[in-house]
Amino acid sequence: MIERYQNRAKAVKDRPLPPVAGEERQKFIKQAEADYTDFALVGSASWSVEEDELVLRIPLGSG
Repeated sequence: MIERYQNRAKAVKDRPLPPVAGEERQKFIKQAEADYTDFALVGSASWSVEEDELVLRIPLGSG
C-alpha cells in the first residue's frame, strides 16, 4: 500500500498540465498540489499493526 502511494505521488508530480487556461488551470494546479501532498504523506509513512488496527506514522519534520 505504501509503495502504491509513493507511485501515485510521483505520477501526480510528473503529470503534464492539460491545455486549459485561466481559472481552470489554477484549479487544476491547486488540485494537483493537494493530491501530491496527500499521496506523498502516506507514501512516506511507516506502518505497523497494533491491536488489530493498521497504524501509519507520518514524519512531520526533518529532524
